[in-house]
Amino acid sequence: MSVLAGVRAAIIDLDGTMLDTMPDFYVAINGMLAELGLKPVAQEQIALMVGKGSENLIRSVLALDLDGAGVAARFEAAMDAYQRHYLSINGNHSALYPGVIEGLTAMKAQGLRLACVTNKPISFTTPLLKLKGLDGFFEVVYGGDSLPRKKPDPLPLQTVCADFGLKPAQVVAIGDSSNDAQAARAAGCPVLTVPYGYNHGEAIHKTDSDGIVATLLDAAILIRSHN
Repeated sequence: MSVLAGVRAAIIDLDGTMLDTMPDFYVAINGMLAELGLKPVAQEQIALMVGKGSENLIRSVLALDLDGAGVAARFEAAMDAYQRHYLSINGNHSALYPGVIEGLTAMKAQGLRLACVTNKPISFTTPLLKLKGLDGFFEVVYGGDSLPRKKPDPLPLQTVCADFGLKPAQVVAIGDSSNDAQAARAAGCPVLTVPYGYNHGEAIHKTDSDGIVATLLDAAILIRSHN
């Protein structure tokens, strides 16, 4: 029996799964670094650090130029600057990946309930979903600071299952990184991965998932074929 048989809902990641937000990170982080008098970083470096939440991202960026004590001393000022810069450009430089709107539309047409679970702060997430025309698809949206723990912890996925009144086996997680896969495995949810996002510099084929789908539309078609 397929692990996708009986799926009634999907939990979908945001950065690297629905939107290519790397150009937004690049602009905001370099704005922050300029404000702090630190040297700029390349987009390729930032791509390796994205996905574990803003605090982790900012500490990793500062650590490129500062020792542990320097990172600790400047962290709060850096976070403040980063949040200001990010909110001022949020979504301006990011783009939908191919098949996202089509995939979400197909999932809704199948009667799947949809949640967006991201490690991005909720104050960044809500306006971004609205700007890109994605907000209407999701019944539930959790950011990295919405709950006490974020992915790869299973708590956000478990919370969605409870919200929907579904067993984890009925809720598929779809994401671009090991964070999504680890959270799903720990929660007992099936998981599909996309090959085009930001997986901390690792090949997605090394990630333990139930299948790689080229687009969210392919994910919708695959889920439907098992139901």
